[in-house]
Amino acid sequence: MIEFEEYKGKLNELEPKLKDLRTSLNIDGANEELERLHAMAEAPGFWDDPERSQKIMVKTKQLEGKCSHFAKMQSQWEDLYTICEMALEENDESMLEELTTGFAQLEAEMEDARLETLLTGAYDSNNALMSFHAGAGGTEAQDWCQMLYRMYTRWAERHGFTYKILDYIEGDEAGLKSADILVEGPNAYGFLKSEHGVHRLVRISPFDANARRHTSFSAVEVIPEITDDVDVEIRPEDIEMQVYRSSGAGGQHINKTSSAVRLIHKPTGIVVACQQERSQFQNRETCMRMLKSKLVEIKEREHYDKISDIKGVQQKIEWGSQIRNYVFMPYTLAKDARTGFENTNINAVMDGNIDGFINAYLTAAATGIWAGKGNG
Repeated sequence: MIEFEEYKGKLNELEPKLKDLRTSLNIDGANEELERLHAMAEAPGFWDDPERSQKIMVKTKQLEGKCSHFAKMQSQWEDLYTICEMALEENDESMLEELTTGFAQLEAEMEDARLETLLTGAYDSNNALMSFHAGAGGTEAQDWCQMLYRMYTRWAERHGFTYKILDYIEGDEAGLKSADILVEGPNAYGFLKSEHGVHRLVRISPFDANARRHTSFSAVEVIPEITDDVDVEIRPEDIEMQVYRSSGAGGQHINKTSSAVRLIHKPTGIVVACQQERSQFQNRETCMRMLKSKLVEIKEREHYDKISDIKGVQQKIEWGSQIRNYVFMPYTLAKDARTGFENTNINAVMDGNIDGFINAYLTAAATGIWAGKGNG
């Protein structure tokens, strides 16, 4: 029965952490806000303004999920503690497996909740726009770009996020040249912002008849989707619109109509494209949201006073400044250059198991402690 005594001690250690989480997540404030939103939803005329009511319902759903998740963790802790006491009182070891599994699950859920408390950025709760760009190197680089695309879409699926393909340009022989997707779900940008940067692959290329080792690069861009309530001025004369036929994985009307849209923001050189929607008008609207999101993100990241101050934004992939290395040969290792976090199970990483990298980044960002740099 020593195991049950040990778990009881562990649960006693978890209790103050659970209380701290309640404070950090502001569960009491969230419950009060829910009461206010429920009252608004029950008021006469609530649905007269569909846009406003929809925003309130989305906010309500998010808060309900947050509160119910914490209530579930609290209930799990109480159930596990009860199991310990019952087992010790009745000298019954039959519940040890249930206790072991439940405790591991509770710890994992509390860690996920702790990470949510680190998402304090203005747009961390927003959806994420992800862009993938193959570097120089032809088919090998394009294949690597598609591998990254698969890694992130698998990660999204694992965590219950949905993603929408906005643009997809296939590679010449394999892989992809570039792609844009929208990852939708609570805190999507907050979690994925750590993945922004250049990713480097080292492996024996399957496209090299001489089986030589190749180094390939692809860039991943992650920006928050900016909601319509953020005011951004984009002058019509600064936009050049091109239309073309949809192609690749995202097209609704592949090679039938010129419904796909590409917008070029002439002052900055930013290019956005969408071929997912059914009409040219819808694709243009999506492109405008993408462009607005990119301009706002650049303005805040580069500390510009106004959107109009952004001139000639550098969109180049800078080789040698990779954020993460993925080695398939002569050993297997994925290692983050910023945090030092690493995983030798490269197959699991490429299958979307990147939570360790994301967690390490969020923790380092909160504490200011980065690999090899100490504090600062």
